[in-house]
Amino acid sequence: LFTTSYVADKADGSRPVTFVFNGGPGSASIWLHMGLLGPKRVVVASDADVDDGAAPYTLVDNPESILDRTDLVFIDPVGTGYSHAIGKGEDKDYWNEAGDADSIAQFIRIWITKHGRWNAPKYLVGESFGTTRAAYLANKLTTGDVDIALNGIVLISQALDYEGSTSVNDNVYSYITYLPSMAATAQYHGKAGAGVPQAQFLAEARAFARDEYGPALLKGDRLSEEERAHITERLAYFTGLDPKYIDTSDFRILVPRFQKELLRDKGVALGRLDGRYAGDEADDIAEAPEDDAASYFVSSTFTALFNQYASTDLGVKMDRPYMVSSKDAGEQWNFRDVPEGEYWEPHYLNVGRQLTTAMRHNTALKVMVASGYYDLICPFFDAEITFGRYGIPQDRVAMTYYEGGHMMYLNEGARQALMSDIRSFYAGQLQDKRPD
Repeated sequence: LFTTSYVADKADGSRPVTFVFNGGPGSASIWLHMGLLGPKRVVVASDADVDDGAAPYTLVDNPESILDRTDLVFIDPVGTGYSHAIGKGEDKDYWNEAGDADSIAQFIRIWITKHGRWNAPKYLVGESFGTTRAAYLANKLTTGDVDIALNGIVLISQALDYEGSTSVNDNVYSYITYLPSMAATAQYHGKAGAGVPQAQFLAEARAFARDEYGPALLKGDRLSEEERAHITERLAYFTGLDPKYIDTSDFRILVPRFQKELLRDKGVALGRLDGRYAGDEADDIAEAPEDDAASYFVSSTFTALFNQYASTDLGVKMDRPYMVSSKDAGEQWNFRDVPEGEYWEPHYLNVGRQLTTAMRHNTALKVMVASGYYDLICPFFDAEITFGRYGIPQDRVAMTYYEGGHMMYLNEGARQALMSDIRSFYAGQLQDKRPD
């Protein structure tokens, strides 16, 4: 495992330590390392309106880093970054929940032993699939052979129940969870909610999704003409899409179609990770975007500046590339949650109960959930629904919201607000911001 640790000089055994990883699966920790928490930070267009182009890019000091409160350990799971299997093992041996959890749990045990931090406060920070990883890792640390109790977990763009974050045909639940994020994005681009305060507009979107849209989808072809007309009108109000398009889609608005359709008149497609972004694609008649503008608008900056920073500032010399995102890990990840040989049928990944177990075995464990309004991968309404279920102790969960997308910290104001909330979380003072 290739990891990057920032450790305070002369730190005693009570100094907190935070273990950080990104998601994918197949993503290295570069995004949280260079975008939010590390001592250096990349600079990209805060308003998502300019592509990063080509070098030179800008790297700045990050005075907002929480290094004054905690040591930081950025983990690149096997197959990402410079991490890879050696000896008789193969990378794919770790591309599953058991292998991933075992390897990272073992690393954490070794790290806190080496640095004398068994009695220190311990935290996890994960993003996207990294939140999935944080949940099953917390369960592993709590119920495994070596009991390591955590003080807190920060989940950025949570993905505990994949049913609510998988926009595909016939997944009725996903149409409900994504609707408020579509509304937020449509309002951002001036296509919906004109003159309505954002909080009010999104409260209306949540209520409609829960109380009218969901039941209408379940009723299906048994809706009356009056009911169909009402649902069509309300969906057009929230999404900014043409009523004829909505009616033709039978109310089933898939996220990739929304990305392409909302600004089709301008010849651009929305980003998926962040609906603020809009990319100019050659095929203006396509059903879905050819790529994610929210990714290619910023990825070159992160890749170039991390490699430069690692080789110069940190003195890392490697003869192999730093795998920012491993396509092999993503495509070959084994999502089975039972041992090979046992009966199993494919189903949506869900680690909600594992987080519940970790929190109920450890009554000191608190969780912060950070969501971006324009995240069209992990919608904020899904986070609210997920954390209202599975027996998760509500008094130890603080949910927060930001004017950004999946990586909300790319927006200047959102990053500052997120860092302020993380500091409050570490101080035990963060309040839950879920609407009533």
